[in-house]
Formats: sequence, C-alpha cells, structure tokens
Amino acid sequence: MNTMNESKTCELILALDIEERSVAIDLLKRAGDDLEWVKIGLQMFTKYGPEYVREISDLGKKIFLDLKLHDIPNTVAKAVESVSELPIHMLTLHACGGSEMMEWAVKAQKSNKPDLQLLGVTVLTSMDEAGLAAMGIEETVENRISRLAQLAQDSGMTGLVCSPHEVSLPKQQLGQSITLVTPGVRPVGADAGDQKRIMTPAKAADAGSDFIVVGRPIYQADDPAAIVASIRSELS
Repeated sequence: MNTMNESKTCELILALDIEERSVAIDLLKRAGDDLEWVKIGLQMFTKYGPEYVREISDLGKKIFLDLKLHDIPNTVAKAVESVSELPIHMLTLHACGGSEMMEWAVKAQKSNKPDLQLLGVTVLTSMDEAGLAAMGIEETVENRISRLAQLAQDSGMTGLVCSPHEVSLPKQQLGQSITLVTPGVRPVGADAGDQKRIMTPAKAADAGSDFIVVGRPIYQADDPAAIVASIRSELS
C-alpha cells in the first residue's frame, strides 16, 4: 500500500499527544470521521502500549507510530519486526542512526509488513542551528537535512519527516516520489508552542508536504471537528 494519496493532495494527521487515554479517545470521537490519520508518539505508546494502538485503529483511524527508533541495526530491525504486528501505516526512525541501521530496518519492514512506510527523521522541529552547534554539528539546518535525506533514500527509505520550511529541499533533491510528513504546522493565529520552525497548513502543502501533523490547535479547541474541517478545507 502506498500511504500517499493518489492525487498527491496533502493529508492531515492529528498528533495525539495527550496524557490520559480516556481524554484522547473522547477527543477522537469529538473530532469526527473526517479525521483519518492519528499520530501516536513515544509518550502515549510507552504509557499504554500496543493495545492503545489497536484501540485507536478500531475507531477507524490510520496510525502513524512516531517512535523515532535509533539504536544498533539489529535492535532497530527487531523493533520494526515487533511493531509490524500492529495495525500501523507509518513508522519513524532517526536518519542520523546511519545507513546500516536504516537498511536493516527496511529489510525487516519488507519481510514483515510490506505496506508499512518507514520515515526518516532528519532534523527535529524543536531544533535550530544553535542547537546543532551545541552538539558539535557545524552545518546549517538545510545542509543537515539534505545530507540525511539522501542517506535515507540511499538506504531504501521512501519517506521523511522534516519541517515545512525545508520541504522543498528533499523534493528537489530526491524527486516527487518521496513522501514528506511535516510537523510544526499551525493554523493562522495558533500559538507556536515548543516548535521553532512552523508554517500554516496551506503554505506547507504548497511547499510540498504530503502529510501535515497538527496537535494543540485541534485537541485544545472547544470544537475539534470544526478545526479539522477548517484545516482540511485549507488543504483542498
């Protein structure tokens, strides 16, 4: 299965970064059927485990499991094998884990869940050049993303996670077939939160995003279904 829409329109993913399971389930019900995709991150996965993923899937949602795996190749491959038993459609790995790690992950994915798309995380949206420099990485965010994006594709990865401000870089470098998932998206008027490199949904889609990830503006809204509808309308 190709997770990209055939017409290559931009899809909305809700970042379900909510501490309480019951609150998260209630939110999904209030968000309505127009919300197709849900991102489950490390916080909720480590708290509630695989059954939580199955519960969200049973509500009719497609799952983006955002674990950002990063370990030795064998460990990451075994992790991919393990989560392949779950009803998930996308899974993240840190591209900075290197080519061997990603190659092992791709091999495990193809052997265990051919319809699962692996996404390489390039530079976190909470990170800027000052943050990179503090870790001894003396290159621009753009150069870092370009380097890791090429490494990911060469390792067999078919998708990337990157800020909407850098979306045009991998599209130009790697071609239109690469799937790009972009966090750091905020509707007009929404608070930036802990993201440093943000963009509105329409601008992210125009820049080349295939999926945008939105969290607080939806789950903090009095009427989440209305916000979902507004964002989807902006993307169409």
